[in-house]
Amino acid sequence: MRTVIVVGASLSGLYAARELRAQGFDGRLVVVGDEPHRPYDRPPLSKDFLTGRSGEDRLALGDTEELAELDAEWLLGTRARGLDTRDRTVLLDDGRTISGDGVVIATGASARRLPGPALAGVHTLRTLDDARALRAELTAGARRVVVIGGGFIGAETASSCAGLGHDVTVVEAAPLPLVPQLGPEMAALCAALHRRGGVDLVTGTGVAALRGRGAVTGVELSDGRLLPAEVVIVGIGAVPNTGWLAGSPLALDDGVLCDDGCATALPQVVAVGDVARVGGTRAEHWTSATEQPRIAVRNLLAGYTAETLRPLPYFWSDQYGARIQFAGRRLDTDTVRIAEGTVTDGAPGEGGLLALYEREGRTTAVLSVDRPRPFMRARRELGRGAGAMEAVS
Repeated sequence: MRTVIVVGASLSGLYAARELRAQGFDGRLVVVGDEPHRPYDRPPLSKDFLTGRSGEDRLALGDTEELAELDAEWLLGTRARGLDTRDRTVLLDDGRTISGDGVVIATGASARRLPGPALAGVHTLRTLDDARALRAELTAGARRVVVIGGGFIGAETASSCAGLGHDVTVVEAAPLPLVPQLGPEMAALCAALHRRGGVDLVTGTGVAALRGRGAVTGVELSDGRLLPAEVVIVGIGAVPNTGWLAGSPLALDDGVLCDDGCATALPQVVAVGDVARVGGTRAEHWTSATEQPRIAVRNLLAGYTAETLRPLPYFWSDQYGARIQFAGRRLDTDTVRIAEGTVTDGAPGEGGLLALYEREGRTTAVLSVDRPRPFMRARRELGRGAGAMEAVS
């Protein structure tokens, strides 16, 4: 294999480039990225970067020396517009083509947007440029902020806005935020963090329309209420960036379909990160983006699925001064009990809590709020029971 093309200068794209060199690939390495920026870390965008506690220099993934050691060609600010699998060629939007022996798809996902005309004051938070624009607006004076969506990005952004002194309301269409991830009992406890942080939480109703001419002035809810707003942040999920693959033989269904080794049905094409649906699951988590590239690159270089990956799901979120951590695979039928800590006024008490999800006498998942050490012990125990990785011949 003489040339490998990594499409996506993302977290998973950078990890794939690192793995290629670490696993002995010494040929031509080309990294294509649609943003003009070198790879950067996204989790701080909704937290320390948004509040001004850290600058852009803290976001960089890898220093200049490390990136130079990768000996890669970086084509930044350049969007891929097609994949010719017959000739193993990536087509770029500036008319150029790149031919390679292997392709790593790491194009990530894009924030979902609300339908309707674009209005000033309406933001998503997915990229560095998104965060720059939102931070500039939030530091220009007190604002009435409405966050649409109570998922992790919405909750973290609401927390940051409240910390900056803004009047914040979170709108969540479901009866509670984070129910799919945490289940109703624990979702209710985490929802209480909004109230404790001075943020209004409106649940069980959707958004009918945004109001304003030129600039947003309010959010009309499906129950008829109108929430005044000078800033609206839309956090309603993300769509995998697979549009550039339309017309290729790759199977696409909420991401690029891969086996448990991140390999597609096409030889020498693998996918990693938010764009990859690995073994039937597309996981938009930092840990997936950093764990998948090692397996994907091994299988890419081998030319077949030599190793599979089934890691224990893990994610974390920082909200209102609390760190939420979750690991495992819960089902709606699992029971949940608080093993450590207390609940005060419907929220985790001082000192946090540790909750265990159980099924037929065994632990299936663990949730922690500000209990990092017992959480790590429980996570390790879960990992040993799950058997995270399997080797296949």
